[in-house]
Amino acid sequence: MAHSSPAAHGSVRRPWYRPTLTRQILVGLVLGCLLGWWMNGLPAAGLAAWSKWLVLVRNIFLALVKVMMGPLVFGSLVQGIAGTGDLKRVGRIGVKTLLYFEVVTTVALVVGLTVVNLVGPGVGVRLAAGAESIGAEVQARPLTPIETIQHIFPTSLMDALARNDILQVVAFSVIFSMAVIAAGESGKHILAFCGSLTQVMFKFANIVMKFAPYGVGAAIAVTVGNQGLGALLGLGKLVLTLYLALAIFVVLAFGTVIRIARVPLKPFWRAAREPFAIAFATANSEAALPKAFDLMEHLGVPRGIVGFVLPAGYTFNLDGSTLFLAVASVFVAQAAETTTGVHFGIGQQITMMVTLMLTSKGIAAVPRASLVVLIAAVQSFGLPLAGVAMILGVDALLDMARTSVNVLGNCLASVVVARWEGEFDDAKARANFGSYE
Repeated sequence: MAHSSPAAHGSVRRPWYRPTLTRQILVGLVLGCLLGWWMNGLPAAGLAAWSKWLVLVRNIFLALVKVMMGPLVFGSLVQGIAGTGDLKRVGRIGVKTLLYFEVVTTVALVVGLTVVNLVGPGVGVRLAAGAESIGAEVQARPLTPIETIQHIFPTSLMDALARNDILQVVAFSVIFSMAVIAAGESGKHILAFCGSLTQVMFKFANIVMKFAPYGVGAAIAVTVGNQGLGALLGLGKLVLTLYLALAIFVVLAFGTVIRIARVPLKPFWRAAREPFAIAFATANSEAALPKAFDLMEHLGVPRGIVGFVLPAGYTFNLDGSTLFLAVASVFVAQAAETTTGVHFGIGQQITMMVTLMLTSKGIAAVPRASLVVLIAAVQSFGLPLAGVAMILGVDALLDMARTSVNVLGNCLASVVVARWEGEFDDAKARANFGSYE
């Protein structure tokens, strides 16, 4: 695809009346928060009327984003893998990617467990009797390890595309790429088609992203309008604990990875901040994926690595969600101890973390995935569901934080794997995102 100029990514100063997409999204966030604050003071009928139209705007944006994901992942992955003609490279990238994912998500659990025990957000919180009601859509169970492996392989490509099951699209695309390579001369026509498809889908993404500030503003307005500031009062300590733990994780864990892998910090942040902002405002990782695809490739990550690492990360590298599970599960245990007097020791907490480490790998295909795994863990260890019912009240605020860190972690993973493979293009990063200094 034709690469945009450095100015398109903020390395050249623009006039104030032509802000970058990042600034437009930030403006949308601020205006959306103000609109939501105003809506929160309206009568119920007025709030419902405004919410109805804002939800429409938000859902149109998310629908347009989701409809491009399957074709974009398929085209870019086939072009990136089959274009090299090297199957050994694909296997090597896969092993390195999964190894990196496992190490980083383990660190996320350790950070979450440490911070929640030091801060103690659930200490002194009493669980209300009869608060066991959890929405039916959240009571699904996480996939077992065997079911997770089986789920990776689709029975129908059309079905996987229709359900936007990106992991299944990735699995099909990798095997399809092997077939394209094996087909030799006959496969070149398919490869050319996938190259054209990818370029068209990136142009499609550019058109949709012009709507991003409105979609983002509408999403945050609905959240603030319906939750209000009062929702923070009862569980404010839990919200602050999660945000603190995520900040520590980003600084320490991601900072260490950036240093070891020699990731150019300023160019990386300039590339990742738009997907990060979109994910934070919409609490939807899928909404940020097309922009992350485009910007990581402009940063210097080869298309084949971007096409494999980013979609795979949506199942195996949910750093923010994993850390949330550690914080939320111990919060429930602390509140249960306050209410019943039954102590939940550090040994039991570590056992729960090992369980979460395994079950969290199967959450991508489940609605409200993090809460599903949390409910399963709470039930397995005999803790009251009333604690999860409390968390539901502020889950929208928690979801924004964990989703944006998920996206940031997956963007970083693509750069790390590219550097590990010796394929990261520093010259491209400098050209598109400015100096490393």
